[in-house]
This record gives sequence, structure tokens and C-alpha cells, in this order.
Amino acid sequence: MAKHNAANERIKREYLHYLKEAKGRDEATLDGVAKSLARFEESTGWKAFKRFHREQAVAFKKRLADALSVRTGERLAKATVQSTMRDLKAFFFWLAHQPGYKSVITYGDADYFNLSERDAAIARGRREKAVPSLEQVHHVLATMPANTVLERRDRALIAFTALTAARVGALATFQLQHVNVVEGYVEQDARVVATKFGKTFRTYFMPVVGDALAIFGAWIAELRHEHLWAPTDPLFPATRMGLNDAGVFSPLGLERRAWATTQPIRDVFRRAFTAAGLPYFNPHSFRDMLVHHAMKLNPAPEEMKAWSQNLGHADVLTTFTSYGQVPTHRQGELIRAAGYAHANEPLDDPDILELIKRIKSRR
Repeated sequence: MAKHNAANERIKREYLHYLKEAKGRDEATLDGVAKSLARFEESTGWKAFKRFHREQAVAFKKRLADALSVRTGERLAKATVQSTMRDLKAFFFWLAHQPGYKSVITYGDADYFNLSERDAAIARGRREKAVPSLEQVHHVLATMPANTVLERRDRALIAFTALTAARVGALATFQLQHVNVVEGYVEQDARVVATKFGKTFRTYFMPVVGDALAIFGAWIAELRHEHLWAPTDPLFPATRMGLNDAGVFSPLGLERRAWATTQPIRDVFRRAFTAAGLPYFNPHSFRDMLVHHAMKLNPAPEEMKAWSQNLGHADVLTTFTSYGQVPTHRQGELIRAAGYAHANEPLDDPDILELIKRIKSRR
């Protein structure tokens, strides 16, 4: 059986063009939609969309609920199922008013791609994220070797992420010209840097203490004075591969170009945390880490707004809702401390006593 349908391919291409040019969707979104459509086609045996029947949507939902992730071998997360069904619902709603499809697909057909209320609630549920502590990140930096230029690049990459919480796409596309070490900031210029939603904003280095700033500053000096990097050269260059003295294909140094994808950055983080004897924390988790750090500093509203802008958020509520979830263990500590603050019972736990002191100082 052919694993594609020519008519489907034509209308899918038209739909993806519509999403890109009319709706302004980015390539990552288009890839996700294409994957969702391919999953549905596979479940129907690549039948033409013109032969769509509601029962196909019902059967696909059941099949997807039992599908296994290729990466983990476990059942697909409810959030993944929901995003897939959302992509298909939007596609068939659009299809219902396209010439040649109006007579066979109705707007109501798209509703059959809705999840049950229970499954939708599960998909929307927030789970506690794995977030590193500043102490863990400082430990990683302290244990990372710095004997070769590639080791120094990798260490500077993690230090810079701790200072800025920059997204992984931005990390791969920053140029030397975007950094001002003297004033302590990086310009996230969307004309060059792959920022979310094409935003341009300035991020000042955040007060994480430790050696992060010194490590990153040394890397900038090395690029400028030893490698004679130009302003438009990459801040974190790709690895140059070739044959070593033993005739083995291996890393040899820096390329004068940026990484083509973001996967090498994740690999750097994975290797560094593993070598330090810690669980892997991805680059994005550093955004949560710095928001948690800010919240512990008990900032004034204006200060918290500054932290929010530093992350590229237009609304401080975005910072709190996306990254400000209090870890469960911390939630318990704060609740217990608030209760003890109103009680007269003696208490010996120094951590709780410190929390009580801080709570009472805010009154």
C-alpha cells in the first residue's frame, strides 16, 4: 500500500502555506502540524481526506490514546495527544470551506477531534518541573574542565545561560557583537538572534554570584584577543571536526560558524551535569531556576517587573505562571512556617525559624 496520497499532499501543502503566510506560524509549528496530519493519515491507511468520516476521528482518538512514544517507549503524554487533536481539528475546520471538500466535510465534523473533558483537564494539568538550584549549577561549573578551547566554550555556555536564562535558539545564534561585558548585558536582537516570537530586548546579567560571570568574561576575552573573533562571529561556535594525528575523525577546535541546530547545546548540558554526578537539566530549566531565585529575594513589584522584562516577557504574570511555580517541598515549608508564625509553640528547626523571621518582617 502506498504511504501517501497525492490529493492529500496537495491540500496539506496548501494548508501549511496558509498557516505560514496568512497566520504567521513558524517552522517549528508547521513541522508539528505536518506530523499530526501524517499520524492521522497513517491511521486511515492514507485514505483521501475527501472520504473522511467522523468514525475515523473517533477511531484515531482511541488509537492515539494507546500509542507509544518512539523516544521513551511509554504512552504518549496527554498534552501530546491534545496538541495532535487540536492540529487536526483546526485542519478539518479549514478544510470544510475549501472547494471540493465543502460537500463532504462539515464544520461539525471537526468537533469529533475534541478530547473528553477528563482527558483535556489532564492535558492542561501543570506538573512540577525539574529545576536545578544555583548551588548545583555552580557545582557543575566548578567541576567542568577547561584545558581545551572546546571545554572552555562548553563551560562558558553554561555560565552564560545561568547569567541570562537565554532560550536555546538564542544561545545558538548569538554573535560576539551582542554582548557588552562592561555594562553587563546581551542584546537579543531578533534580526539575527532566534528569539521567541521575534522579540528584541536587552537582558542584563542576573545576580547569580559564583564564578559564572568571570568564566564568561574570560571566554569573551579569549575570542577577541586569542582567536581574533570579529563582532559578527558566533558567541558559541560549532565544533570543527577532522582527522587527528592518529588518523581518527575527532573534534579539532572551533569552526568560525554557529551551530546549525540546538541539539549540540543540549548535549553540552547533558554531559556537564552527568559528569558532575547530577541529573540532567535542560537549558530551558535555567529560566525556572532564575525566577525561583528572584522570588526568594522577595523583590519589590518594580524589581520583579525588571526580572520579567529581562526574560523577554511583556507581562509579569507570564513570568509567574510559566516559571514561578513554587516547588512542592518549598510549598510545604512556607505553609508550615506561616502557621508557626502565628503560634506560640517552641520550635527548633533553624530553616523554619528563618522563614518565620522573614514572614514577620514583611508585616
